[in-house]
Amino acid sequence: MELSLVFDQFVTGIQQTSLLEFVAVCAGIASVWFSRKENILVYPIGLINTTIYIYLSLKGQLYGEASVNLYYTVVSIYGWVWWSKINQNTQEAQLKITLSNSRERIQQWGFFASFYVLIFVALTWLKESFAPEAIPWADAFASATAYTGMWLMARKKVASWYWWIATNIASIPLYFVKGYVFTSVQFLVLLILAIAGLISWHKKAQHEWH
Repeated sequence: MELSLVFDQFVTGIQQTSLLEFVAVCAGIASVWFSRKENILVYPIGLINTTIYIYLSLKGQLYGEASVNLYYTVVSIYGWVWWSKINQNTQEAQLKITLSNSRERIQQWGFFASFYVLIFVALTWLKESFAPEAIPWADAFASATAYTGMWLMARKKVASWYWWIATNIASIPLYFVKGYVFTSVQFLVLLILAIAGLISWHKKAQHEWH
């Protein structure tokens, strides 16, 4: 695709951005900002984003992403509970930011691979049956990395940011070709925030370790 056509599609997409998508994007960016700061507001703000994107993803036949946002909604409640727990002795958050050991890294890759296969098979069936515009391999990758990132975020694992970076890289072109241009821009911003989050959490984990 020529750059001029991409630019024209970008401008048209921004002009056609709905209020609902705009609210979801703003909530998504704010949520990631709060997560980088290790602020509990990541979850209530994030729930605004996820509930809207369940609807938008279904509308755009991004069924994998719809499942991701439904999963986000459930895990956000789980994470909210865990992040809210206070150590009665120190009056600090009970759950600390930590690095992953070898066993946990193997579990993370297994978690990702399992969801990728399940989502890819399901989306391939959907594409053949009644969703010809679905993109199984890309949607499955973006979805499986997001599933993994959200699970690890709820446990305050530094590795969650690596998975978020992968999700954002995959989601930028995925949403762009589906016409959700403003959402595509959101993932570009989230990619930058995810890199910043990785650096910030890694420093905090090392501080806790020492």
